[in-house]
Amino acid sequence: MSDKLEEMRRTHHCCILGSSDVGKEVVLMGWVQRRRDHGGVIFVDLRDRRGITQVVFNPLVDEAVHEKAHGIRNEFVLGVRGRVDHRPEGMTNPNLVTGEIEVMVTELKIFNEAKTPPFLIEDDIEVSETVRLAHRHIDLRRPAIQANLLRRHQAAQTVRKYLNNLDFIEAETPVLTRSTPEGARDYLVPSRVNPGMFYALPQSPQLFKQLLMIAGLDRYYQIVKCFRDEDLRADRQPEFTQIDLEMSFVGEEDVMAVAEGMMQSLFSNILDLELNTPFDRLTYAEAVGRYGLDKPDVRFGLELADVSDIVAASGFKVFSGAVEKGGVVKALNAKGCIDFSRKEIDDLTALTAVYRAKGLAWIKVREDAWQSPIAKFFTDEEKTALAGRIDMAPGDLVFFVADAPGVANEALGHLRNHLGSRLGHIDENEFRFVWVTEFPLLEYDESEKRYQALHHPFTAPLEEDYDRLEKDPLSVRSRAYDLVLNGSEIGGGSIRIHQRELQERVLSALGISAEVAEEKFGFLLSALESGAPPHGGIAFGFDRLVALLCGQRSIREVIAFPKTQKAACLLTGAPSAATKAQLEELSLRMML
Repeated sequence: MSDKLEEMRRTHHCCILGSSDVGKEVVLMGWVQRRRDHGGVIFVDLRDRRGITQVVFNPLVDEAVHEKAHGIRNEFVLGVRGRVDHRPEGMTNPNLVTGEIEVMVTELKIFNEAKTPPFLIEDDIEVSETVRLAHRHIDLRRPAIQANLLRRHQAAQTVRKYLNNLDFIEAETPVLTRSTPEGARDYLVPSRVNPGMFYALPQSPQLFKQLLMIAGLDRYYQIVKCFRDEDLRADRQPEFTQIDLEMSFVGEEDVMAVAEGMMQSLFSNILDLELNTPFDRLTYAEAVGRYGLDKPDVRFGLELADVSDIVAASGFKVFSGAVEKGGVVKALNAKGCIDFSRKEIDDLTALTAVYRAKGLAWIKVREDAWQSPIAKFFTDEEKTALAGRIDMAPGDLVFFVADAPGVANEALGHLRNHLGSRLGHIDENEFRFVWVTEFPLLEYDESEKRYQALHHPFTAPLEEDYDRLEKDPLSVRSRAYDLVLNGSEIGGGSIRIHQRELQERVLSALGISAEVAEEKFGFLLSALESGAPPHGGIAFGFDRLVALLCGQRSIREVIAFPKTQKAACLLTGAPSAATKAQLEELSLRMML
């Protein structure tokens, strides 16, 4: 075995040779996908990331090379020199680009041997994700994963080209920065040269990109790594990538237009799909009212209806009591689902309980009567009003949740998504975008007993709501906008606060004192006084967007080296313990 190339240099990749190349001497390099011995002639499928070419070791061509080929096994790394020939009649492979030819080998170099891999380097294999991630360097050899990463590369190139053509400047922002209140938990990095002090890894470049606008760069973008120490799901990672951009002297319409053009470029270049713009728009109140969620899947109907006014005085105390306490009664008509069994309904009740609903009432609409434990509580007038409001017809199954508005909407919103998928109402080949706008500026955190920014503290409120910041902060709407695709939020942004006085009012509404504001955000407040232009921007979750472009449910399938749901890298063993010497150098000690 030799690890030297010497005079052997690759002339072609394993994907492009065809009948027009017959007679050429070529040099190919790659990995052994599989080896077959047919009556003394050895066939090897040689693979690189671009494709596969069949190479042949025939003792009649070169006996020494043929003898050496007996030692070849799967995943050995080879270099071969040989002549391109037609495959024998009846032996062509229409499933391969190179299926009409083979390479008759006259020289073989084995650059590296390989142990038997833990799983086959094929796409349709049954292997646990744990095993795949522990051997990710091998898993990455599979064509499907490489195709995902190639599509990710193409998406990044498309974004850069699009924004460059619009006169954006790509600028890098710091990775070691300071921790600020609000948002998810920070990853902290101890400073060796400043004992007892810590950097924070950025959750986003938010403040720095605003500073770039104040500096006069006018249009900035970055495909940037961000970090959040939060509980993980299929669409979350402790480190993730986002497309970050900011623009000066703009309003919502300007940012949305740039974002829609970017989506058009991506879907045209990657999927050869032409998108129609402008995208549909819903206010936050409309989205939650009709679909239950602020990231609605608008590919199908099953919209919610508010029936609080109809049942406010009904004899069913669960409904009337909820309305009396300031709650709502929302309904979802699962049309044609009257044959759902009691067990199926119980399972749906359990689903809504996950989202804190205290119960799921139901009515089956039969030709002659309503079938339900609650039907007897309604008057004929109430039944008529409900039937009209919810479009109740024979064969329908109607669900109700009576609870606080947030609980009722969220529970039925998730039930709607579940039924839409179960009933086949969703066209999986359709891409439907919708903007959600005018989010509440603040929300109240019951656990911490204080207001929090729904997006972040630097989002501008709607001007007509300024006067309610102090007296009714939960009613204040923001100039925020999220872009939702098929029920997944892929991007979010806002018009920012560009005046110190307004920024201080918002921070005060969040319970951040003037002293803390100066300590944490003094550099921003000072910058706002130095001539800050009106500005706004948006950030897209690049991993999530690429996953949608690749038809993948988990972003781990489009990230080269992802973490598990416990934020661990099974390949390298990260995170790992620090040595006592390392801790001492950082002026730290373990308390466990």
